[in-house]
Amino acid sequence: MKTSQRSRESGSSSDSLRNRRDFLKRAALAALAFPMLGKTAPAGFQSLEKGRRRPNVLFLASDDMRPQLGCYGDKVVKSPNLDALAARGMVFQRAFCQQALCSPSRISLLSGRHVWTTKIDQIGPPLRSTMPDIVTLPQHFKNNGWHTQSLGKIFHIGIDDPISWSAPSWVSKAQRYDPDNAIKVKAAAAKLRAAGQEVPQKGAGAPQFAGAAFASPDCADDELVDGDITLKALAELRDLAKKPDQPFFLGVGFINPHVPWVAPKRYFDLYRHADLKLPANRYVPKNAPAYAAKSGDDFYWYGNVPKDRVITEEFGKQCLHSYLAAISYVDACIGRVLAELDKLGLRENTIIVFWGDHGYYMGEHNWWGGKHNNYEGATHAPLLVAAPGMQAAGQGTRALVEFVDIFPSLAELAGLPLPAGLEGKSFAPLLDRPDLPWKAAAFSEYPKGGKRGTAMRTDRYRYVEWRDKQGELADRELYDHETDPQENENLAGRPEHAALLEKLAAQMKAAKPSARLEAP
Repeated sequence: MKTSQRSRESGSSSDSLRNRRDFLKRAALAALAFPMLGKTAPAGFQSLEKGRRRPNVLFLASDDMRPQLGCYGDKVVKSPNLDALAARGMVFQRAFCQQALCSPSRISLLSGRHVWTTKIDQIGPPLRSTMPDIVTLPQHFKNNGWHTQSLGKIFHIGIDDPISWSAPSWVSKAQRYDPDNAIKVKAAAAKLRAAGQEVPQKGAGAPQFAGAAFASPDCADDELVDGDITLKALAELRDLAKKPDQPFFLGVGFINPHVPWVAPKRYFDLYRHADLKLPANRYVPKNAPAYAAKSGDDFYWYGNVPKDRVITEEFGKQCLHSYLAAISYVDACIGRVLAELDKLGLRENTIIVFWGDHGYYMGEHNWWGGKHNNYEGATHAPLLVAAPGMQAAGQGTRALVEFVDIFPSLAELAGLPLPAGLEGKSFAPLLDRPDLPWKAAAFSEYPKGGKRGTAMRTDRYRYVEWRDKQGELADRELYDHETDPQENENLAGRPEHAALLEKLAAQMKAAKPSARLEAP
């Protein structure tokens, strides 16, 4: 193989609405260009009736993908397959994860519990270290007769939950990097071993950071990890199709666009440097607590990232270019999986869910390649759902939904009873009536600076409380999305907002009072 070397965050919800007409045109074109995705779902969604076949669930995940897709109003990204899925499903325009970090977010989603209940707010502990008897989303389907299987990254690589699955989880061993960067990573590991040092798997000294933050190898899709995951998904679908009386829950988790952004060169060639613009708000939110207004450090550990942390215009554009290419690579992989679903005649009886585990920053607030905080860009994530019989196919909803809602929603759509203890609300009714009055708020959490922050996103505001180890209120943040959708200035210190702060504080306390008074 040969090695060669965006646009601001998909933007506020108001930006998304302004671009909705443009998306619909693009989605219609995508349906023509990708006929396997262009059918409309049958009308008249109803709960599972007696005698009806139990629906399959195709559970598609992407790592670190923010809602930067055509169906979310982005005019630069090339995401025809996800756009076509949205055109026959529903775009949840305001979906929020419960913590902007891979493992805690996924564990929360798959358990249907908030982070304040799972007690897992870092990468490492498995779910059953804190909740040994919990029934997870795939386990609930398994217990009710579904074949459940995990391919790629669903819980987290190395932090799985074997009891959730009918078969052992499968993880690709294909290369993440191109050969040149792979050699650098191996050399870094060998150097540590030669010095008698332990080879760390994470942190600043981990060998993977010897590689570059992005690469565009001139290779076939299937030579890299996400292409290999796609091949496995196609093979599993073919096997599952041979058992028409056996419903399945198939989780397929792609690695991109998690840094390093590595995709075949042809996806880089979809974009022109001249079309890419860095975001205007390359400064931290004004008046925000310093510990809160930070993103992850791991981006700066990669071999080609400036160690002085000064991201020039040119280097920033290279990063944006690479991130977009990684999105398009995943989009193409998902297109192949959905095409196979159609080819096998499985589409009409399959609920399809696509989600990214959290948001992401690509230069906004001068945060690069990270999440790791309580702000909109970190917690706002993509969520697309296409279910047999839904009446509002091709529409979007501005209802506030949370990832803890996915568990009860899929259970309802499949006609399953809801297990006790779920903390989400089924959004199945929105698939028929997207304008229904819905949740008053969505919640996210993050521990930072020895404090625990809880963010509440209402229709208009983002309100954040930071509490110290004794549970005492340390700081507050307030952002008005009507006037400041990019969250550029914390208004909590302004006296004219004192009454509003108290109103929002009371709303937060009423939602989950005990959890918000606990120490970090």
